[in-house]
Formats: sequence, C-alpha cells, structure tokens
Amino acid sequence: MKQEEDFDANLAGEEGDTEETKRRWFRRIKKGITTSTKDKKEAPDGLWTKCPACRYTCTVSELRENLFVCPKCDYHHRIGSAEYFEIIFDNDSYQELYANIKSKDYLGFVDLKPYAQRLKETYAKSSIHDSITVAHGKISAMDMVIACMDFEFIGGSLGSVMGEKIVRACDYCIEHKIPFMIINKSGGARMMESAFSLMQLAKTSGGLSKMSDAKIPYISLCTDPTFGGTTASFAMLGDIIMAEPGALIGFAGPRVIKETIKKDLPPGFQRSEFLLEHGFLDFIVARKELKDKLTQLLTLFRN
Repeated sequence: MKQEEDFDANLAGEEGDTEETKRRWFRRIKKGITTSTKDKKEAPDGLWTKCPACRYTCTVSELRENLFVCPKCDYHHRIGSAEYFEIIFDNDSYQELYANIKSKDYLGFVDLKPYAQRLKETYAKSSIHDSITVAHGKISAMDMVIACMDFEFIGGSLGSVMGEKIVRACDYCIEHKIPFMIINKSGGARMMESAFSLMQLAKTSGGLSKMSDAKIPYISLCTDPTFGGTTASFAMLGDIIMAEPGALIGFAGPRVIKETIKKDLPPGFQRSEFLLEHGFLDFIVARKELKDKLTQLLTLFRN
C-alpha cells in the first residue's frame, strides 16, 4: 500500500491532481485533443483477411499481390472470373462474350423464396451476369476462349444460361479455330430450374463432342469446389484435365458419401491430390504457374 501511495503521489507531483491522472489511464491524448476509448477508430472492413487453412492473417492487398494464395501455407482462396482473367490474359485485356444472356424463372419455382426474387437479389449485389462468364483474349500472344464460373452467383450452379454459354463458346471456338478452357467452380446443378438444369449435362457434352471432331483443344481446370453436374459432364471431358492444389472435386460431397456407405473415407478423399493419384487428373497446377502452364500447352497444341 505504501508503494502505491508513493506512486500516486509521484504522478500527482508531476501532472497535478491524482484523480485526473487516474482518468488519463482511460483516455487518449493526441495533438492536444482528448478522446475516450469509445472514440477509437476501427479498421475498415475488407482490409484484413484470415486464411481458413492456417489462420494466417494478412492484408487483402498482400493476398491480391500473391494471386490470392496464402503466403504462409499456399492455400488457394476462392476467386471469381474477373480475378482469373486478370491473372491469365495478357494485360488483363479480353472481350466478354454473350453477356446479354440472363437467367429467368420460367417455372415459377419457389423454395425458401421465389427463384425470381433470388435472381433479382443476386443481380442487385453483383456485377456479373450469371454463374459463368465467357471471354476471348490472348495468352502470351496466343488466342484462347475461357469460360469461368463465379461461385458467388448461386453457388456457381449449372443452369440453362451456363449450358447455353458453353455451347455457344464451343461453336465460336470451332468457327475461329481457337482452343477452349473452362474454369470449374460449382456446387452442382441449379435445381430451381428442375429438369432444364439437368439437360445441360447432355447439351454441353454434345458441344464439346463437336469440338473434339473439329480437333479443337479443350482444357478443363477444376478449382475448389467442383461438384455435381459439372463433374458429371464437361469438367471431366477435357483433352487436358488439371486442378488447383487442394481443390475439392467430386459428384456427391464426402459427408453424403460417408453417411451412405457408413464407412470412414481415406485421408484427403476427393482432394485434387487424391484424384491425381487415382488417375482422374493429368496434373495439378499452382495458380502462380497457371499462365506459364497454359502457354506451354497452347504452344504444344499449335505445333
């Protein structure tokens, strides 16, 4: 107690009143202006991000500079079509194709909310036109058409618009003799479109079959996650099938499979490394090496 009294007395002797000194422990003094803790400014939203794999925290700008790959553990964060096009196409220059095609609720489908309302809300909060974006650009001065899915648009689901865009892209590539690539990122078929969504499996497979007959190369890149109707059709029909590290790829999810067969699944089941080991993939490519790998493949195809 004697030491505490002496400490307060010393503070009082240097700064004046002891009570005022105590209050200053709970206030900030900056450039002559006193502010309380409640006035402390918080960091803006979207400035920092945490890796879901290793919990490493870094700024969003640092993550973007590293192509949205964790600097510590190399976890590949999910990104959309705009980010992939920026990474792949020369000078981030490309022409978007079929941007005018949009989904409609022809069936009047209702689950937790009407499908029409779900579409309206999704269009309002996003600048993309549907769950897939098709673009024509150059990779190391070589032409390529890329169709990339956006998971933020109803889980990247396979619907009528996605099927139509893929088939039109196939026809475009056949007409101009340009290689085609699909970047898969989907939770499966869009069940709000019922049988129309399931018809897209056969429709897209037919379009890719015409490309095969015309001897136009088709590359499939599976990213996290690639599931359902996409895996059951065009994702596994590529002349080259590759995947990003750690991507979850399959038809039904591992939890559903485990509950169905009543057995524990092997470690890493349905991850891209597991699929590569069992012959479903040609190779795994890290995002930093993606453009160089595509350049190599396009050069081989041209020769």
